[in-house]
Amino acid sequence: MGKKIRIIGVPMDFGQHHRGVDMGPAALRYSGLASELRGLGYEVEDSGDVLVPVRDQGPDTEPGPKNYVSEITRVCQRVYDAGKQAIKENYIPLFLGGDHSIAMGTVGGVSHDGPTGLIWMDAHGDFNTSETSPSGNVHGMPLAALIGEGESSLVNMGRNGAKVDPDQVVLMGIRDLDTKERNRLKQSGITVYTMRDIDEQGISAVTHKALMKFVHMKNIHISVDMDVMDPAEAPGVGTPVPGGLTYREAHLFMEIIADSHKLASMDIVEINPILDQANRTARLAVDLTVSALGKRIY
Repeated sequence: MGKKIRIIGVPMDFGQHHRGVDMGPAALRYSGLASELRGLGYEVEDSGDVLVPVRDQGPDTEPGPKNYVSEITRVCQRVYDAGKQAIKENYIPLFLGGDHSIAMGTVGGVSHDGPTGLIWMDAHGDFNTSETSPSGNVHGMPLAALIGEGESSLVNMGRNGAKVDPDQVVLMGIRDLDTKERNRLKQSGITVYTMRDIDEQGISAVTHKALMKFVHMKNIHISVDMDVMDPAEAPGVGTPVPGGLTYREAHLFMEIIADSHKLASMDIVEINPILDQANRTARLAVDLTVSALGKRIY
C-alpha cells in the first residue's frame, strides 16, 4: 500500500430520491479527513470535486432510471478517469460521495489496469436493474452494472462490459433486499454476508473469510455505504435500516483490512448532512477511513 492519497469528491445525488447526499463530500472534509490522514504519515492531495451538473428537479420529484441515466453516466465517466489516473500515479484514490451510483465509476476506474477485489459494505444489495427495481433509483443498481447487467450505458461506461467478476465481490452487512434482487443475488455467484452471518460468526471471522477470497489478488477496493451502520451510530443516511453494524464491529473490520495491506482504493457514500445530527455520520466515516488506512489503538 502506497503512502500517497488523492481525495476525489463526487457530489452527485442523481441516483436516488432524497436530496442532500451531494453535500456529503463537504461534510467529510469539514470533519478533518485530510488532516487525520496526514497525521498517519500520508501525503494527501485533495483534487476537489469532479464536475457534477446541478439537479434541476425539486425535492419531491421521484427520479426514475430514465430521468438521470445520461447524467449519471457522464459523471461516472469523469470519476472513472480520475480513479484510473490516480492509480497510474501511485495514489490511493479516496472517493467521497454522493450517492452509491458513483461506484460504477470508482470501481471501473481503479480496476482499469488490473483485477481488483471488491468489498461492498451496505444494508442493501444494490443489485437491481431497471426491470427489477421497485423504485427505479439508480443507486440501487451499481453493483449489477459493475458485473455487466442492466442499462447498457451504465454497463459500458469507461470500458465495455463487466468491471469485476462475481467471484471477485463480497457483500457485507446486508439486511434489506427486494424480492427479485434477492433471487438475482442468489444466482449471481457473489459472496454475501448478511447481518445474521455477522451476528452468528462475528465480524472478525467474516472479515477474514472475505479476505481469503482475495488471497491471490494484490488490490482491494472497499465501497462503504454508511447505511451499513446501525442508524443509532449513523443517523445521517437516506435509507436507514435497523440492525446494522456497531461502532466497534465497523472499526474492527477496518483494522483487519488495514492489517492485510491490500487496500488500494475506497469509497465513502450516502452521507446526508440534512438528516444527520451535528455531523455525527461524517465524523464516524472519517474515523472508519483512518482505521482502514492504518490508525491503531496501540
